[in-house]
Amino acid sequence: MSERLALLRADFPFFMDIPTRWMDNDAYGHVNNVQYYSFFDSLVNAHLVRYGGLDANTSPVIGLVVESKCQFKKSLNFPAVINCGLRCVNIGRSSVTYEIGLFREDDPEIAAFGHFVHVYVDRATQTPVAIPAERRAAMEMVFVSD
Repeated sequence: MSERLALLRADFPFFMDIPTRWMDNDAYGHVNNVQYYSFFDSLVNAHLVRYGGLDANTSPVIGLVVESKCQFKKSLNFPAVINCGLRCVNIGRSSVTYEIGLFREDDPEIAAFGHFVHVYVDRATQTPVAIPAERRAAMEMVFVSD
């Protein structure tokens, strides 16, 4: 996955800006590693809410994170605006693999790379189900083949 640290902004079809907060920094003066996962989750779910009809409170089918990874190249800190890029690299029957690029504002080089897998389940039974059509369409909007 180290080749993923060479990805550029142009490799991501969807972007959302997330400002860092004072509380995101740790004692070392940079954004703490746990916050990166919050950025990933916020980006993916914002895209699904906006384009995929997701209502986190009422949707009968939900995506659960079953795998995640982050590789760091450059530190992020407060104050800053993080440009968060999203793409899908695999869409299956009940699972999807996202890749996320975090970029410092106006920096063409990736600061961190994220890998995030959702498995879609029935909310009540927690058993895997097919990805709903509206959500699948949102994923296809950002699908790239390697």
